[in-house]
Amino acid sequence: MIRAASLADLPSLVALENSFPEVDRFDRRTWRRLLAGQTATLVHETDGAIDASAVLLFRQGSAIARLYSISVAPAARGRGLGARLLAACEQQAVSRGAAALRLEVRSTNSSATRLYVAAGYRVIAQIESYYPDGEAALRMEKNLIAPSDGAP
Repeated sequence: MIRAASLADLPSLVALENSFPEVDRFDRRTWRRLLAGQTATLVHETDGAIDASAVLLFRQGSAIARLYSISVAPAARGRGLGARLLAACEQQAVSRGAAALRLEVRSTNSSATRLYVAAGYRVIAQIESYYPDGEAALRMEKNLIAPSDGAP
């Protein structure tokens, strides 16, 4: 089940982050700020336990939403949760008026890159030294609104 996260989910979100390398983790303070800010945080639950999450950022006046984070617990990988969360994020972005969704992904994260390409994202830039450890990022984007073909 995918649902909106709440402050009550804070301990579970922090625990999920602890399964990732320290350089990529959100700490408790960051999660608290994200849950209270101009974001949409979605979680996936299996049997009442959070096993995946996604964070979308919105900037007032911008038609581009940003996928800030998508995380799937190691034990839950391979079940399509990332793709389901990504689709839910796209729906959330459209419902808030976004015409496109943009994200950054580590240039070496081939499994995530494959997920995004399969969902229709394209690389629009490579950003050198994007991450704190110096790794480059691929900036990817997907148009969420189909272009008009001019037909009445």
